[in-house]
Amino acid sequence: MTGAPPVRVLANRGAAHIIRTELTRRGFLATALAATGTVLFTACAPGQVGAAPQAHGGPLEDKLSIYTWSDYDAPEILEAFSAKKGPRIVVDAFNSNEELIAKLVAARGTSGYDIVVPSGLFVTPMAENGLLEELDLDLIPNFATMNPNFIHRSFDPDNRYSICKAWGTTGFVYDRRVISRELTDWADFIDAAQNEASGKVSLLDDPAPMCGIYFWSHGIDWNTTRKADLDACERFLVKELAPHVSTFDSAPGGQVIPQASAALVQSYSGDARTGMNESDDPERWQWVLGAPATELWMDNWAIAKGAPHPEAAHAFIDFMIAPDVQLAQVDYIGYDTGVQGTQKKAEDAGLERLDMVYFDDTQVETMHEQEFTEEQERIVSIWNATKAAAGA
Repeated sequence: MTGAPPVRVLANRGAAHIIRTELTRRGFLATALAATGTVLFTACAPGQVGAAPQAHGGPLEDKLSIYTWSDYDAPEILEAFSAKKGPRIVVDAFNSNEELIAKLVAARGTSGYDIVVPSGLFVTPMAENGLLEELDLDLIPNFATMNPNFIHRSFDPDNRYSICKAWGTTGFVYDRRVISRELTDWADFIDAAQNEASGKVSLLDDPAPMCGIYFWSHGIDWNTTRKADLDACERFLVKELAPHVSTFDSAPGGQVIPQASAALVQSYSGDARTGMNESDDPERWQWVLGAPATELWMDNWAIAKGAPHPEAAHAFIDFMIAPDVQLAQVDYIGYDTGVQGTQKKAEDAGLERLDMVYFDDTQVETMHEQEFTEEQERIVSIWNATKAAAGA
């Protein structure tokens, strides 16, 4: 993981021809369906229904259906694609990778969706279980503009099924009106949660990074499968942290931060940036990158198995990673989109809080990707027990 930055998600503000569901980027592993990778994919065995049309670089179809995280693209860019290329865009939003997978598994190639946006952790099992179409990179010439740090990742080394859409990390913000001392790491987060911010703490509504608070602050690999580590994590979260938590929200930039309804807020970097920018007093908030370690996640453009509009799907991905739309996209979502030269454009344009968008190599080295393990169900159960203990 060398040099790179994060992502944000906002809402469709207008664009009558773009249809979407009001959901947030909640729960990386947040549904009951998320027990384990095995449970998620055992239903994939039956063959696909019918043969899907394939892209050959021909005329674009008149429609494009996208299934993605909420508010994850600048509306003006989606409108520009339709205006320039023709296909009418329809957007639906999912709540978690598990929800995405469940929809595709149930449909067996007949979901009607063209573009989907899975996180990197899920690309390999989705591809292996026949939920994704292979990409034709000859039809996506702008792939050549991608930063080398964002291609050929371990979950898809040849980019056969995915191309980086954006990626991010996790940290926290705190209200300086409530917490006057400087906080610098997860240990400080825990201390402030139990003291000045008690009763005014917001955690991500997402099992893995919530458990990460304990693991990262104690120098434990957050992909640990040791029972002793997991037991200790559960005791800490349920007994020591939960009594001080008021909110579980994976999009605190929408209301929690702007409305200052919490004083200490765990957040994805881009969403924290959004919340600070939308606060009536941005300077009251201080951003802290999770330390000494935190997560790195990457969301990806992909094409769903059986996509009914494959020509439009390839053209759309190519359009969305074109260098000339990146500035507007980064400004809107608040995350690095993995296209070369975008950081310089953002700096030249004077975009705010770019330290929450672009990170140096030293910072990136502290960020770690999540892995599928046999303890996925346990992580979810800890998340449920913590929320119950907090009265959520």
